[in-house]
Amino acid sequence: MRHKHVVGVVITVFLSWNLLTYYVLVSRQHGKMDSPETIRDRLKKIEEDIHQQMNENEKLLRQLQRYRKTSGRKGQLSHGNGSKVNLNNIFEKHIRDFPTTSPEETVLPVLLIACDRTQVSRSLDQLIKYRKDPHKFPIVVSQDCGHVKTSMTIDRYKDKVTHIKHPDLSDINLPWPQTKFQGYYKIARHYRWAINQVLVKLNFSAVIIVEDDLDISPDFFEYFAATYPILRADPLLWCVSAWNDNGKDGMVSNDANLLYRTDFFPGLGWMMERRTWLELEPKWPKTFWDDWMRHPEQRKNRACIRPEICRTSTFGKQGVSKGQFFDKHLKFIKLNQQFVPFTKKDISYLMQDKYDVDFIKRVYSCMTVTATDVVNGIGKDKKCLRVQYNTKEEFKTFAKQLGIMDDLKAGVPRAGYRGVVSIIHKSRRVYLTPPATWSGYNPNWN
Repeated sequence: MRHKHVVGVVITVFLSWNLLTYYVLVSRQHGKMDSPETIRDRLKKIEEDIHQQMNENEKLLRQLQRYRKTSGRKGQLSHGNGSKVNLNNIFEKHIRDFPTTSPEETVLPVLLIACDRTQVSRSLDQLIKYRKDPHKFPIVVSQDCGHVKTSMTIDRYKDKVTHIKHPDLSDINLPWPQTKFQGYYKIARHYRWAINQVLVKLNFSAVIIVEDDLDISPDFFEYFAATYPILRADPLLWCVSAWNDNGKDGMVSNDANLLYRTDFFPGLGWMMERRTWLELEPKWPKTFWDDWMRHPEQRKNRACIRPEICRTSTFGKQGVSKGQFFDKHLKFIKLNQQFVPFTKKDISYLMQDKYDVDFIKRVYSCMTVTATDVVNGIGKDKKCLRVQYNTKEEFKTFAKQLGIMDDLKAGVPRAGYRGVVSIIHKSRRVYLTPPATWSGYNPNWN
């Protein structure tokens, strides 16, 4: 019943839009209207097209569902080369509890959000190149916008990815001041639909979300496979991100092994669990979903895992954001080029009970200096330096001096943890920190 209701709404919107467009164009160009029979034929054709698109989406999604439902003698998938792969263990064991789950048993689908960028092929080429196990990391490309050339580009990968299309391409009715944000509203709508397909309809336990303008590192999949068990085990984690907002070349260590906790939701290549989505989906925002994720009501004092050196970088200068921050910041982000075997390392130090004790000790044992001292090279013989801020204005001033992104979301600085932002400045570790008595973020700091 719910499915029929959704289809009905979509059809009604499309038909209404087509009627209005038809009457306007015809009246302007020909000065007269077509017959009612002609109009009914046109509307019938549109209705058929919509049903066809819905059916295509259902067919593609069922292909992935077969993986999860396959068992026993049916649990073998034939590859083009004639080899057989038993999917029963691969797709079912990952639902076990953390202590008995190994990286080899984890299935983490990758959801690529696409629209009208034909350069999606650049992202897909890298995902396929670095993905060692297609059954462990199935790729679903969800396309909005209805852009034909982009659709044709994605279809070239039909043997390696599942291509689904958002059925609702209608404009969103907005009051005049908000009409310039139409694109952001559509993005939020698409995200909600696409994530639901993977985590609700296909019932996967987690998802890795990327967009069609991201490059990835050689160890992109290794990174998420290794951090997934930590995400599951620690209730005070709610995401893993491949992104460091202050990850510009020259501002990060050369040590690709370094991983951190952050209170700031980074996005740009990130993973979350189904249980988190089921919490967020009922209240999902109509627009600006990423900033909404950074509100205290959503974050609930939870953190994300992030790397020192980014495992993604963006080449999307042109897009809905009109290239905001790209020339001044994003194009300088350093993308990791080393393969770090994270699944063979003990990264349990990222669990909060272990992490916080060491983090506080390490940060607040550093020599305290001013931002000006850091810039002038004072304390260059020290392994680490600490610059303390007490007010929002001080944070912004010192951040600009040190080259750190100075914006705050509900009081949380980008890449910050417990108010602390960490960078490399002239080969020294520098921490921009609140006082040691810090007791929480001030959501009025924006």
